[in-house]
Amino acid sequence: MGAKKTDGQRRPGRRALLLGGVALVVGGAAVERSGLARLWWRLPGAQKPRVEGAVDFVGARWVAASPANYRAADRPDDYRIDRVVIHVTQGSYASAVKVFQDPGHGAAAHYIVGADGHVTQMIRELDVAFHAGNRGYNERSVGIEHEGFVDDASSFTDAMYAASARLTAGICGRYGITVDREHIIGHVEVPGADHTDPGPHWDWDRYIRLVRAATAARTRTART
Repeated sequence: MGAKKTDGQRRPGRRALLLGGVALVVGGAAVERSGLARLWWRLPGAQKPRVEGAVDFVGARWVAASPANYRAADRPDDYRIDRVVIHVTQGSYASAVKVFQDPGHGAAAHYIVGADGHVTQMIRELDVAFHAGNRGYNERSVGIEHEGFVDDASSFTDAMYAASARLTAGICGRYGITVDREHIIGHVEVPGADHTDPGPHWDWDRYIRLVRAATAARTRTART
């Protein structure tokens, strides 16, 4: 499960700063009003428009995490997303939801995948979830929790693997992330991590095969 947050306040990304500079240069020039309206959220301190309850993965259930457990951002415009981090909850689905809604917990992942294959989104991919225990990795990654225990192989069901693979394939497709073990990692592999998840029973070979198969299926669907 996610570690305690170490993030400070949001800093504007290079792209946002560049656009802010452009806005100053053109200050008095004649700029199309509709063009500025489309660009306003790229300026420092602004946010992209949000729709309450919207999800990034079709079929996911939305349950909001406490705002204390993530930082509002405009990814990937302010922070490039190039990793998916796999976690295990060390508890039930319900217990994971409960702690991610607790402002005192200080951590939460973007998604939880249940043993039954149902996917719950608790933080938008736009935002920086406090899940990896490493600020840089939090900013560059999407975190996926999986219901179960690292020392119980039966936690990792066929339904869970299949649903999580489709979820990860979608994330990789959106941000151009390579489907391999360099870019899809376990929490234990995050620099400075003090967690062992997903543990020895997580079948990485199977999982990467499933993600690649789901990626291929998405490509075939997009072509038809």
